[in-house]
Amino acid sequence: MIPEDVRTEILRRIRQAETEHKVRVLLAVESGSRAWGFESPNSDYDARFIYAHEPEWYMAVNLEDKRDVIEYPIVDDIDLNGWDVRKALQLLHRSNPAFVEWIQSPIVYLERGSFASSARALLPNLYSCVSGVHHYRSMAKTNYRGYLREDLVPLKKYFYVLRPLLSVRWLERYGRPAPIEFAKLLHLIADQSDLLADVNELLAKKKSAPEMGLAPQVRSIHAFIEAELERLENVQPVGVQVSKMDALNDLFRLVVHDQ
Repeated sequence: MIPEDVRTEILRRIRQAETEHKVRVLLAVESGSRAWGFESPNSDYDARFIYAHEPEWYMAVNLEDKRDVIEYPIVDDIDLNGWDVRKALQLLHRSNPAFVEWIQSPIVYLERGSFASSARALLPNLYSCVSGVHHYRSMAKTNYRGYLREDLVPLKKYFYVLRPLLSVRWLERYGRPAPIEFAKLLHLIADQSDLLADVNELLAKKKSAPEMGLAPQVRSIHAFIEAELERLENVQPVGVQVSKMDALNDLFRLVVHDQ
C-alpha cells in the first residue's frame, strides 16, 4: 500500500513535470520492490511514468537527437522519472523488462486514455519468452554471485534471486509474461512445502524490518537457487516473437493525436 500523503505528493510532482516539460502523462505506476510485494518499511518509492508531447514535437528532422526521458533526483524517498511514449513503444517491441513490468504494475497512480490498456492488450503477442528467460536468468545469476556466496549473506538479496528464477519457471510453464507480484509466483514451488514455508517466513521479516542485515544462509532457499541456476545453464528457451510494428505505430499515432 502507498500512504495517501505519499500518493498525493507523487501526483503533485507528476503534474509539475507536465507543466515544466509541456507533456501529458499517460500512465504513472510504482515499480521496484513495492510493486513486487517485498518492500521494507523504509523502501524508496519508485514512481515511473509514460508521457507524450504535442504532435509537432515529433515532426522534426532532429527527432532522434531530442531527449526522450524525464528524470528527477530522489527527494524524500521518491524516485520519479519517465519515458516518452515513442521510446516506450520501441522498448515494448523489444520486450524490454522494465517497460513490461511498468505496464503490469498493480500500483497505478494515474492512467489516461487508451495507451496503457492498448499496450497491455498487445503485450501477449509481442512478448519474447526467449528474451525474458535470458533476462531473468542473468539477473538471478548476477545477484547470486554478487551477494549470496558467503557464509553470511544479506537476506533481502534472496528475493532478488528468487523472483527472477520463479519468473523463468512461469515463462516455461505458461509461455506468457510473468506477473511482477512475487506472491503470484509462489504457487510454482507449492510442491516444496519446506522451501515455501521458509520463503514466506523470510518475506514476513523483510516487510516488517527496515534492514534485515547479514545472517547465515537459509539452507532450503540456497539449495533451490543453486539447483535452478545449474538447471538453467543448459536450458535453451524456444519461442517466436511476432512483429506487431503496425499495431505499435497505430497506437503511437492515436496517443499523439489524442491531446
